[in-house]
This record gives sequence, structure tokens and C-alpha cells, in this order.
Amino acid sequence: MTTGPVEEDTPAAIAAEHDEERPARMLSRVPDRVVYFVALAVAVLVLKQVFFPFAKGNQFYLVLFLGVTLPLVFLCYRPRLRGRDDPGWTDWALAVTALAVGLYPVLAGYDDFLNRQGILSPLDVVAGALLLVLILEATRRTTGLVLPIVCLLFLAYAYYGGFLPQNWGIAHAGIDFSQIVNALYNDASGFYGTPLDVAGSYIVLFTLYGAVLNASGAGQFFVDISFAAFRKSRTAPGRTTVLSGFLLGTVSGSGTATAVSLGSITWPILKKARYPKENAGGLLAASGIGAILSPPTLGAAAFIIAEYLQTSYLKVLVWATVPTLLYYLGIVFAMEADARRFQAEAVDVPHGNPGKLLLRGGYHFLSLAIIVVFLALDIPPFAAVVYATGVAALFALIARRHEPKAWAKDMVDALSAGVRGALPVIAVCAAAGVITSTITKTGLGLELADALVELAGALTDNGTLILILTVLLSAVAVGVLGLAVPVTASFIIAWVVIGPALETLGVADAERAMFIFYYAVLSEVTPPTALAAVASAAITGGSVLGTMWQCWKYTLPAFLVPIAFVLTDNGAALLLESDALTVVWVAAVSALAVAALAVVTGGWLFGPVSLPVRLLFVPAALCLLYLEPVPIAIGAACGAAALLAHAVIKRRTA
Repeated sequence: MTTGPVEEDTPAAIAAEHDEERPARMLSRVPDRVVYFVALAVAVLVLKQVFFPFAKGNQFYLVLFLGVTLPLVFLCYRPRLRGRDDPGWTDWALAVTALAVGLYPVLAGYDDFLNRQGILSPLDVVAGALLLVLILEATRRTTGLVLPIVCLLFLAYAYYGGFLPQNWGIAHAGIDFSQIVNALYNDASGFYGTPLDVAGSYIVLFTLYGAVLNASGAGQFFVDISFAAFRKSRTAPGRTTVLSGFLLGTVSGSGTATAVSLGSITWPILKKARYPKENAGGLLAASGIGAILSPPTLGAAAFIIAEYLQTSYLKVLVWATVPTLLYYLGIVFAMEADARRFQAEAVDVPHGNPGKLLLRGGYHFLSLAIIVVFLALDIPPFAAVVYATGVAALFALIARRHEPKAWAKDMVDALSAGVRGALPVIAVCAAAGVITSTITKTGLGLELADALVELAGALTDNGTLILILTVLLSAVAVGVLGLAVPVTASFIIAWVVIGPALETLGVADAERAMFIFYYAVLSEVTPPTALAAVASAAITGGSVLGTMWQCWKYTLPAFLVPIAFVLTDNGAALLLESDALTVVWVAAVSALAVAALAVVTGGWLFGPVSLPVRLLFVPAALCLLYLEPVPIAIGAACGAAALLAHAVIKRRTA
């Protein structure tokens, strides 16, 4: 996430330029100070809500939260991708208007405003309509045109639904404009619905935590310990990159930002090891995207999963554990093969002793552990992350005990920067309320879900094949959707449209939620809009398209693993929703499938693998991922035949 003004050609500037979020302005002193102190006040408001919530309820807090954060978007983000950095008079006017209409429900008498639900006054409707326009403009500035256009299409459907042919399943009576505004502005399913609730109660707190952790020096420590973990070898630079990406993700939470931060440090080492630019860029992008998948922070959509399913965030972390390991396992397999295929060279990288590094900076891991431990103790995640933030700040103070003033300034700066970094997600979550509200009021989600299942049913009447086809169609739909809108919005839209279709076919909540979540994330590495790969190419100087394809190669195994969640009952074991024995054998079989896919994409297994042998590994991997005895046996047989054929060919050509 963009956290403030950045200099051109720095890693932060490159990350901002190519992230799914648009780059923020480089403000001059006066507007920067205004934004700084308002963002700091928002941080205080958020922390106050954790321990001393407003008596008028959570929606009252969300009104205040959106009312004071939305104006910051117009000061921090340009109306065009390029243009003046300091806000002009129109930006200030929009900010003031956003403040007025955002806080209007409070200023006009909050209880009276709620009592007018369903019968809004003309002034209420005007204020709500203005807020709608401002939210769409804020979303356009931070993430581009696609999501606002999608929102407008949903609004048009809500208003003009009565003009659709009545024999169409998606036709409805049509909703009056004032009632649309009422649903968005004075209803818990609109602007102040679950997405914004998650942003204001969870996401911004984890953003603050990441900013404080980074300010404490955790990012550099994670890179240092990664370099120290591996000895000098041809694969050490690649292993270091993967491990660093995993650890840095706990600080960043953004795939593109992690990839760029990683690249600025590890690309010189990869270059010395003779990694081709495209391979190095693909490895950086794949390792960076893992930040959105990796516990204990995950991406913003993980909090929404917990809220939608009314389950604990700890359970979502548990669900993500094995898939995350399989994701990085696939990258490691592909990296090991690549390093040998293009004969990477060992690089002597100066690093400290791992033991001494852990003794000196191991406390950075403590705050991460605290989040998990506190969640296990049934402490709410918003409280757990605040405690973890306090611990990170305290240890940073101990480490910098000789310069307390500098420490205090860094911590205050981090709080302000954390709120600024959350602005794009806040705008997206508010805009997502337009979509969820429309779907709720019109019943569109169920109609589209039925249509998806009927499409699969039109191709076959076999129940198993219907499930497989629905899952494949859903994967494509989520992936395509993710090419156009950010991960959080992609998940929200897919959940209310595709989620019910999978539920109709008997897929449990955990499996369908994590399936949709992973495909929403993996769309970030799919050509032609793999933004993390574009940013990585800017670091390495490699071909953008070549870097995209290399990134796709590294992550291909991860594209298929989520399908295993939903195809069979045993897929639940990948989410640790089964007994220990089942979890072990399912994880082992899935790891073999990932290894087989890595051979297919990498073309290397103790030497070059011929095309026919690679093709034989395809059914091996696919059958292994269908976690039932007969398909597994077929997959194992194909894998054994491929190994035997490879051994024979290798001996003949030796």
C-alpha cells in the first residue's frame, strides 16, 4: 500500500506506480502536515474504538471513520494518473464536501437520522447521493475506473430492473432512487456494511501494526536473517529471495510492495548469480504475492472471510497454513530447477552469524507470535493486533534506548503513515457496499449462482462433473474479475455471486471461502495484468511479458491447489478441517502434485525433462489433486511411469 510521498525511481515509487492502488501524491509541507495530523487523529480514533467503543454503536463509529478518511483521499491522490502533486482548489472542495456529507448523519442528529430509515428527507437524499459520487471518485483515484464502472452498472440494474423482460430470472420491480440512497446511506448493508466495518475494525489496525513493525527495523532484520540462513551455493540466492518474501509479507501486506522491496535488496545478488532478468523478476513477483496469502496477517479479504462466516480470524489463519506452505513449496521447486538449468553461480554474500542475528533481532518475531497466541486465547483480533503493535514499539524502544526522541517520532510517523496506507482499501470497501447492497436488495446473487450451476448442468447431468465444471467456471470467473478490480473487491463480488453456487452444490463454507480468496489473490500474477510482475520487471530491467510468464510459471501449482479444496470431502484436510492422519496424507499427496506440476512448468528433474515426459506428469498432478483413492492411484501410476521414462531417456543420452 502507498503510505505517503515517495521520491521518483525509489522502490516505494516503483511499487506505487505498479500496484493495484494508484500512486499517492508527493505533497509539499503544508498539505502534507494537514494530512499527517488528520491521519494521526484517525489512528487515535481507531485505537479509541478498540478499548472504548462508542455507546451509539458500531455504525456510528463507521460514519465518523468514513467521514474523516474519505476527505484524505482527495488530498493524497490525483484526479489523473499524472498531474500536479499538491491538491488544487477542486481537491480541497471535494475534501470539504466529503467531510460534510460523510459526517452529515452525526451533524444532523444521529438518532433522528436513523429514525428516518426508509423515509429519508430530501436533504438526506442529496447528502447520500453526494457521498455516493464522492466514494466512486475516491475509488477511481485510488484503484482506477473499473470498480466505479462496476458499481454504476449495479446501480443501473437496481434502478432499471423493472424494464427487464419479466421472464428473465434477474428481473425485479426496480428500486426508487431515494430507496437506493436509503439502502446505501441509512442501512447496515450499504456504505457502512461488512466491507467498511472490516476496514475500520481490522484492516487499518493491521496496517498500523505493519507500519510500526517496519519502523522498528523488522524489514531489514527479516532480509538479514534470510541471507544468513543459507550457505554459499548456486541456489542460496533464490532460496533467500523466497524466504525474505515470506517474512517481509508480515510487514507489508501488499504483494507488489513486497516484491519491489525484495527486489531492491536481492536483485543485485540474483544478478551476480547469473539469474536471467525475467526469471529473477518472476521469482520476485511470485515471492511478493505470497505476502497476501501468508499467516499471520494475510490480505484484507481474510478479515472479510472471518466476518462473513462469523468465525474467528484465528480459524482463517489455520485454514491458510497448508495452502501457504504448498504455494511456497511450488516456488522453491521451480526455483531449484531454474538455478540448475541456467547454471546459476554461487555468490558470497556478507552476512552475520544466524545465532547472533536472532539474539539481537529475534524480538521482531515475538509480536507476530503474540497475535497468534492472543487469538488462541480468544482475544478479539483487533485487540490482539493492538497489543502486538505495542510490543513491537516497546522492543524498538529498548533497542533504541539511547535515542528515545527519535524513537517516539518514528512511532508517531508510523501511525500516521499506517492510516494513509489504508486509504485505498477504505475507498474500495465503501464502494463494495454499493455492490453488496444491490445484490442484497434485488436477490441478484442467487439468480447468478443458479445460472452458473445451470450452465454446468446443461453440459452434463453427472453430479460430479457438474461440480467440477462449476468449480472450473468459478475459477475462471474469479480470475478474470481479479484482473480488473483489486483483490478485496474481487473477493466480495465473487463471494456474493459465486459463493451461493458452490453452496448449492454442497461445498462447505471454509472450502468455498478459501477457494474464492486464493483465486482472487492469484489473479494478481495472471497475464496480461500481473502488476507485481510489471513492478518486478521495472526493478530488474527485464521484459515485462517475459517476467509475467516466468511469474505465472512459478505460481502455476498454486492455481490448481485451491480446486482440491472443493472437489472432494478430503479437500477440507488441506484447510486442517479433518483428523491429523487425513491432514498428513492429503498434504503429502498435494505436495507430490505440486512437485509434478513444477516439473511440467520447469522442465527439469535432475536434468532436462523431455516434452513427452513432461506431458505425462500433467495427468499425474491433476489426478493427485483429486483427493480420492482411485484418482490418486492413477496419478501415482502416471508419475511413476514418467519417472521411469525420464530415467531411461537420461541414461540413453548420458
